[in-house]
Amino acid sequence: MRTLVGDGSYAWPEGPWLRANMVTTVDGSAQGADGRSGTINNAVDKEIFHRLRDTADAILVGAGTARAEGYGPAATPIVVVSRSGALPETMADAPEGSVRLAHGGDTDDLRRTIAGLHAEGFHHIVCEGGPRLLGDLLRAGLVDELCSTVVPCLIAGEGRRMVVGDQLDVGLELAALIEADGTLLARWLVRK
Repeated sequence: MRTLVGDGSYAWPEGPWLRANMVTTVDGSAQGADGRSGTINNAVDKEIFHRLRDTADAILVGAGTARAEGYGPAATPIVVVSRSGALPETMADAPEGSVRLAHGGDTDDLRRTIAGLHAEGFHHIVCEGGPRLLGDLLRAGLVDELCSTVVPCLIAGEGRRMVVGDQLDVGLELAALIEADGTLLARWLVRK
């Protein structure tokens, strides 16, 4: 496998930027048979996942995804967006400052959350999902870039897509496309 981490393809632009990172199978499922995206990712996807995490100022994730994927504290601060106001159990005892909770009831809540993070100096934010949070962020006009990984497998079934929720129409512009070991990695800029 060729190394993707050091080639500059995923360098952050200057200033505030929200980058979403999602993985799907060739047939469009964003989750494996167990309901987790972690079961469909591969070594190439994991390399990019960790690269984006390690270079971000903050990680944004929906509470449902954090629960399903077994999120715990990370080296990069994690912001859990929750409609219920509850942190996943795996994150309840996290060291102070490593995990914070944000209300995700509507687009205004999301706008306040992102504006607050930017005001605190968290300019480079990576959203790791889930599909509902990504849809809400897109509807709010907050996503600047979508990094998508298509892994070379088919799983059929009723798996969720990378974006769910109410219908939306968001234009994208391809910024980069890389193939590595049969895995397709794309960076899409959101047209605003």
